[in-house]
Amino acid sequence: MKLYHSPGACSLSAHIALREAGLAFEPVLAPTKTHQLADGTDYYTINPLGYVPLLELDDGTRLREVPAILQYVADQVPLKNLAPASGTLQRYRLQEWLTFTGTELHKSYSPLFNANMRDAAKQFFRDKLATRYRWVNGELAGREWLLGEHFSVADAYFFVVTRWAQPMNVDLSGVPNVQAHHERVRSRPCVQEALRAEGLIK
Repeated sequence: MKLYHSPGACSLSAHIALREAGLAFEPVLAPTKTHQLADGTDYYTINPLGYVPLLELDDGTRLREVPAILQYVADQVPLKNLAPASGTLQRYRLQEWLTFTGTELHKSYSPLFNANMRDAAKQFFRDKLATRYRWVNGELAGREWLLGEHFSVADAYFFVVTRWAQPMNVDLSGVPNVQAHHERVRSRPCVQEALRAEGLIK
């Protein structure tokens, strides 16, 4: 498999999932600013949408979108418990968390990366993120992971998006359960490997 990614972007969650799953893959750098691969290939010829992640399977099939890729990876190694079994209520809880992270957090961060966005508009999204994090803080009370007992691919996605809080000036000081969750995920060996491979830590 090939994972097209950009360091620190949402594709990091797929990178983490692949390492947690123990699956063989080739990371391919697809910078979100230049959209040009190391060999000069225009990334738009691979993914017409231009963004990451994109997972290319061994047969050439290509998967886009973080939730789809994460669930695909998890389902390749069911004994790793990276996702609950299909058809169970817990699987729908996983999808609930993946959707929440993508629509309520990920997309609320996106305007903060836009240099042309006015400060007042950015503050609107910071305030929205603050309310969402307060809710998650309550959900994490008394539990280690988003789904309860087991680390899942939802934790990986939530961790990656929450990494953006500090550089985007989103205050997490009032959500200690979110901060504790972040540190638990960050300390996992496979997460450390992924961060190191992307040059995000030494």
